[in-house]
Amino acid sequence: MELIVASAIGVLTAGGLYLVMRLRTFPVILGMSLLTYAVNVFLFASGRLTIGASPILQDGVTTYTDPLPQALVLTAIVISFGMTAVIVVIALGAFLGSDDDHVDDQREDADTAGDSQ
Repeated sequence: MELIVASAIGVLTAGGLYLVMRLRTFPVILGMSLLTYAVNVFLFASGRLTIGASPILQDGVTTYTDPLPQALVLTAIVISFGMTAVIVVIALGAFLGSDDDHVDDQREDADTAGDSQ
């Protein structure tokens, strides 16, 4: 089970990094979301992967999971949802202001360099 979770974290991280390095706004937002999911799964897995164990220590229970990573992941989910909404609004404002969704402005620099000669 640990191999599957570790592979999922690796695939999410690789996909997120690939999308973040794109030159369009929407893939960058998706890449940031994938990286956030990878970090959330990593945090969740850091609390030991056990099946059928309760997160609360009770009388007579010998195995339990650590509730702290679960609380951290819940908090991270809420924060990442809010930050994704903010990034989408900023990207939409930038797209409406310039009619382009490129992340960098190298194309504009190339156009102005040809005009100066």
